[in-house]
Amino acid sequence: MKSNIVLIGFMATGKSTVGRKLAQNLDMDFLEMDEMIEKKAGKSIPKIFKEDGEIRFRELEMSVCKDLSNSKNSVISAGGGVVLNKLNIDYLKISSKIILLEATADEIYERAIKEGKETRPLIDKPNPRKEINDLLEFRKPFYEAASQYQVQTDDKVTSEIVDEIINLLKINE
Repeated sequence: MKSNIVLIGFMATGKSTVGRKLAQNLDMDFLEMDEMIEKKAGKSIPKIFKEDGEIRFRELEMSVCKDLSNSKNSVISAGGGVVLNKLNIDYLKISSKIILLEATADEIYERAIKEGKETRPLIDKPNPRKEINDLLEFRKPFYEAASQYQVQTDDKVTSEIVDEIINLLKINE
């Protein structure tokens, strides 16, 4: 059984898109952490935040990380804030290699705008570029501390990123 690969990073860095393709190429399962949280809660993430608050969301997130510590042979797309709780990362590191997907604030903004404000509440703010930049700067040390490998995603297509990750993992086996 292969260990898991967890993709972390800020929104719109490619975690889901790259994760699906990576799982397909490596014949692994693909798991979306946000979907697992929604299933556990029985409601959407925006609804969890609205009805139960962020603390409840983070409790559910921690529970999912704990569940994932027992899984194998999966590529996991983690939520952008998973790194804010060291316990989450400790759980994930039990059975996973953690890869940070990085992009510049400008690239993240451009990708998020294409997806729309409905799917990316962070860009539905008076100054979305500043929001992205501020959060990215705040989270950067958390992302770097949590990850074993970093992959830059700016100006790359999905297949290039997937190939880079596969090569990184082969080199470091």
